[in-house]
Amino acid sequence: MNSDTTPRVDFERAHPRSETVHIGRLPFRPDIEGIRAIAVLLVVLAHAGVPFLQGGYVGVDVFFVISGFLITSLLFSELERTGTISIRRFYARRAVRLLPAATLVILATLFAAWLWLPVTRFKSIVFDAVSSAFYVINYRLAVNGTDYLASEEAPSPFQHFWSLAVEEQFYLVWPILLILTAVIWRKRPATVRRPIFLVLLLLAVVSFSLSVTQTASAAPWAYFGIHTRAWELALGAFVALSATQAAKLPKALASAISWLGLAAVVTAAVRFDAATEFPGYLALLPTAGAALLIFGGCAKQGDVQGLLSTQPMQLIGKLSYGWYLWHWPLLIIGPAAFGIEPSITAGLGLAGAGLLLAAISYELVENPLRGAPSLRRRPFRGIGLGVAMSGMVALASVLAVTVLPQATGTGNAADPGLELTEGGFTQEQLTELLIEAAETTTVPANLKPSLEDAKDDQPVTYPDGCHLGFDETTAESDCLYGDPNGENTMVLMGDSHAAQWFPALEAIAREAGWRLFNATKSACPVADVATYNSTFDRPYTECIDWRNATFEWITQTRPQLAVISTSDGNSADGQGNLDQLWLDGISSTVDRLQEGDTRVAYLADTPSFAHDVPECIADNLSNVTPCVQATTEGYREPNRRQMVIDMLSQTEVKVIDPGAWICGPETCPVIVGNLMVFKDKHHLSTPYVRMLTPLLADALGFGGSGD
Repeated sequence: MNSDTTPRVDFERAHPRSETVHIGRLPFRPDIEGIRAIAVLLVVLAHAGVPFLQGGYVGVDVFFVISGFLITSLLFSELERTGTISIRRFYARRAVRLLPAATLVILATLFAAWLWLPVTRFKSIVFDAVSSAFYVINYRLAVNGTDYLASEEAPSPFQHFWSLAVEEQFYLVWPILLILTAVIWRKRPATVRRPIFLVLLLLAVVSFSLSVTQTASAAPWAYFGIHTRAWELALGAFVALSATQAAKLPKALASAISWLGLAAVVTAAVRFDAATEFPGYLALLPTAGAALLIFGGCAKQGDVQGLLSTQPMQLIGKLSYGWYLWHWPLLIIGPAAFGIEPSITAGLGLAGAGLLLAAISYELVENPLRGAPSLRRRPFRGIGLGVAMSGMVALASVLAVTVLPQATGTGNAADPGLELTEGGFTQEQLTELLIEAAETTTVPANLKPSLEDAKDDQPVTYPDGCHLGFDETTAESDCLYGDPNGENTMVLMGDSHAAQWFPALEAIAREAGWRLFNATKSACPVADVATYNSTFDRPYTECIDWRNATFEWITQTRPQLAVISTSDGNSADGQGNLDQLWLDGISSTVDRLQEGDTRVAYLADTPSFAHDVPECIADNLSNVTPCVQATTEGYREPNRRQMVIDMLSQTEVKVIDPGAWICGPETCPVIVGNLMVFKDKHHLSTPYVRMLTPLLADALGFGGSGD
């Protein structure tokens, strides 16, 4: 928006021109610099692994309140003194202040990730870099947080940019709201503070309500969304509008308010942890604490202000933005770059290196550009600089993908499916192949899926929308595969550990002339039990609703066969013996499925790895021996798994244990022939499952069906 055409409001009577100040500047508040230091220290030390500061993430909330206070003070001062807000100057200041350092960190992080992180992660990291440069990474993280497969990936080195995205999204709207409010209230200029306060109040109430409700229903969206965080910036804005009154506080009262605010922030950092339902109403503690600290500091007196104004706090506060930017990529990439194991000592060392980099980038990049006269006098140059820097990140990201390091082995390995089929495909032959594979060290160039494609290796039910996400509850009766005209019907039901078997079952159904319905849902066990969803941070009610709807649909459809499978790693949410609750849940599921004379086949859970298999292979292309795992370590809940097998073996249920199809007598290989066995830590790859089709067909009684 051009400031020359921005509506003006006449404040001449209430605010004489003799009080003019430089637009874009506020009186320096050393106490706020000290509050910045507290905020960044909490965040950095928590990320470094300091055990008594697990709630240090509240430092971000403190930053939100500070930002809301400073920016609103700046905007309101300009609005009162000039009658308008120069939108182009505002965005130019933001671009010059934030983008140079952010761009430097993004480009450096992208290069470091290219050098030291597994190539299997690089495409995702590139998307994160671009999302960070254009301030939308918070929504990318929210989407990934509700995607079961993506939510299990290692943290992105750009994950911390989400808070900057939230701030910039807020400031896309807030200056315009201020102008519109002033224009609407232009006939009563002396009271413009009141309507702005009311607008803020409405914004804060709506946002806080969304934060509380969505924290209880969709935690990733509540954590990363602007709609659930705007109230925190609004709280800082409230303090800005109340600064004149706060400046008149008696010394004793101002000091008490400041100490109370500091205590609230520190209490939240010490008492909260990863299990805390946050933000929600609990975010009131650190944000109210930050607001009280700023409010009390408006009186410019008190012991807390003296503490915050000390030289060490001022130095850390000055470097807080750069330190926040540098510390996280160092913590994520540093262990791989230096060949060290993550630990508190390593974390603190890397965090210290981040502070050093922040000091260097402040002196060489941040400060020179922020103070450049040509950028300050001509707003369009500042905006142009911001656009150019964002475009530079996008270009660098595209180029980085085109020169992606090759993660391929050497030579070609035979397709084990062809070898086994020629010999009749017996368990004995497969066992010999697994033993031989465990001794193989090199990665074949014709690996399937390739390391670059491993993350996208999914059964067709995922892109078709027939494997349901966390929030979906409807039984998908339209998800028909196999032979659509078949007279007989089978259904596959369970979580993602059931969904991994779909490629083999679809081939079996198509060969046998059966219809196949898919009924799978992420992290929702087939056992008829209540579970807790760690992504939502609450009981997984959607799982119960979907399971009941699916049971009802199966009872009405009366399929001839129901194939069920589930991860034993899902834990029953309840009191008492959880293993017994799980057994009772499996038994209940079988009873409900058999109500319509449906035969039930149970596929026992498959092994799991302690590490991401494709990433491990990418890091050990010449010798994958470190990626191989002992068979005895292959199951998350071995006792529970065996208890279920033993219980169902005493019933009419067909029990199939696929463990011997995946692991040899002593080890679980990661590559068999030219096939990657696992696509992540605990899901079989689609090519490997297809290879097992004849064995699964025989186990289900379909004879020698093949792909």
